Amino acid sequence: MNAVAAGNGIELFIPKLYDIVWSLIILLILAVFFYKFFMPKFQSIFDERSARIEGNIQKAKKAKDDADEAKKKYEDQLGKARVEASQIRDDARAEASRIVADARSRAETEASQITENAQRSLQSQQQQALVSLKGEVGTLATALAGKILGSQLQDSAVQSSMIDSIIADADKDEADKQKAR
Repeated sequence: MNAVAAGNGIELFIPKLYDIVWSLIILLILAVFFYKFFMPKFQSIFDERSARIEGNIQKAKKAKDDADEAKKKYEDQLGKARVEASQIRDDARAEASRIVADARSRAETEASQITENAQRSLQSQQQQALVSLKGEVGTLATALAGKILGSQLQDSAVQSSMIDSIIADADKDEADKQKAR
């Protein structure tokens, strides 16, 4: 029985011709039914998804273009701002230089005025001291001459001429000293 079963065993797995024909007919009916009713729905779903994907791709492309344009505008504005900042910085430097030069000029003017005033004051004080000194020297010279001569000089004309000659000699000696320097 094993031998018979071994020979008929392969035939058990191979279907009969009528089973194959009826299976093909049922398969064709199912394929036509699937193709007529389900396939259009699947196709419309696929088309809708495809359209949505294409729309999203278009939106993404438009958003990318907008972003590129905004980036370009930003870079242009940034470049303009940098140029403007550079110009403002240069203007500020020029203004600072002008202010410094103006302050320096005013300081130099004030310094020269102070120096001139000091020199005038010095000359004035020198003149006053000289006048005062001449008067005292004259009085001392008259007193000294009176002592030397043994009497007082009573005549004012004689006193004046003596004082003038002593002062002239003193001025001459001072001028000689300044020339020697």
